[in-house]
Amino acid sequence: MDATTHHGGSGTEAWQRTTIAEFPKASMYTTSGVLDDNAPDQTGIVSSTYVRDGKIHSQRTGKRGPEDSRPHRATLKEGDLAVVLVRRTGDAAFVTAEHAGWTATRSIGIIRADPHVVRWLRIWLQTPTAKARIDEDVTAHVEPTVSLDTLRRMPFPLPPPDIIAKYHRAFSLIEEKIDLHQEAARKAVELADAIHDDWSFESPAWETRPLGEVAKAKTGKGSARSLPLGTGTKGPSIDAITPTDLFDLTVPHVERFRLSSPADAAEAWPPGTFMLSTRPDGAHIAVTQHPASPTRCVVAVRPVDDKDAWWLLHELRSRSSDVAQVAQGRNAREISARALSRMSITWPDSFTRADFHNMTDPLHAVARQLVSESATLHGLKDALLRDISAKAGVLLEQEAEPDEERVYPPSAPNGPHTARGHDRP
Repeated sequence: MDATTHHGGSGTEAWQRTTIAEFPKASMYTTSGVLDDNAPDQTGIVSSTYVRDGKIHSQRTGKRGPEDSRPHRATLKEGDLAVVLVRRTGDAAFVTAEHAGWTATRSIGIIRADPHVVRWLRIWLQTPTAKARIDEDVTAHVEPTVSLDTLRRMPFPLPPPDIIAKYHRAFSLIEEKIDLHQEAARKAVELADAIHDDWSFESPAWETRPLGEVAKAKTGKGSARSLPLGTGTKGPSIDAITPTDLFDLTVPHVERFRLSSPADAAEAWPPGTFMLSTRPDGAHIAVTQHPASPTRCVVAVRPVDDKDAWWLLHELRSRSSDVAQVAQGRNAREISARALSRMSITWPDSFTRADFHNMTDPLHAVARQLVSESATLHGLKDALLRDISAKAGVLLEQEAEPDEERVYPPSAPNGPHTARGHDRP
């Protein structure tokens, strides 16, 4: 690898400016997937859909792939870095033993290098600087797309292996802690789901009532495109909820949403309101922690009596597919408050609802606390990423002089010695 040594301050004297393209071919291999993203969903295929939050999430297990199971250039190996090239451009995840031998689709770029380099690239791609550089080169004829060649040419700082090891340990501990919180919060909510299901099964004689009789519902308006990210709104603001914010949530509790709108721009619903959206796999619901307003294709739902909240939440969660069936439009995304209000739900007597609230409220309190702690950890992670960007700023602004001395950092002992070239097996 050709790199320039940084002689500035901030403890980055030994950091080097480089690109993936400058690495020797024997120590760096990059390629993209070979299968179409719309290939049949089967075990052994990794697409951009499955790469998120630094991990590969697959609904299937095992190593059996497409009919031709012979290794080829897009066959993933343990220790590879899988980078999303389409839609969520720049998201990256390590390939673990679970997905070694699987085949990547064309929306995935594969980076294979010495372990310390791969670990650093996964961290670097999350920094504000890397994200901004990727966004500058994204094309969007159909979907946001970044080319693998852009990633090869993108300058990045490379600290010494011992510094990378320290960063890797810090980020790994943060991510492991977040995973533990998410799993514990999910179990708490699932236990509340199980209690609801058990009570409903044991008492089939309970009456049913239209949701509109026990809760207030209103369909959201407006597009998310006109809303600023995060805290960009000047003056008092409220959370603005989009359908995307509700999809794939681990639990129905969210500390803070991505978007905000002026407090007087729309009707603000109080904390504890359900925000609901749909797609073919069912209903997706979040309970707000702050004043919020729904955007288009999101329905705000709030029970008439706050003590009925947990029964209503778990009743809607148990009828997820029924909720999706009352939605209209392409991919069942257009849900209206009027249609939702007509849907019949199981509604026990007030004493039963109160008992259910008293039993499940501690479970939701635990889930909310864990979500809050996870948000703090995410904040710590973001602060570290901003610090890396700041340290790398001066280094990346430098242009290497033609006759400047080149520095070759040490390679880790188990590097990809069999890899050749940039895009061929």
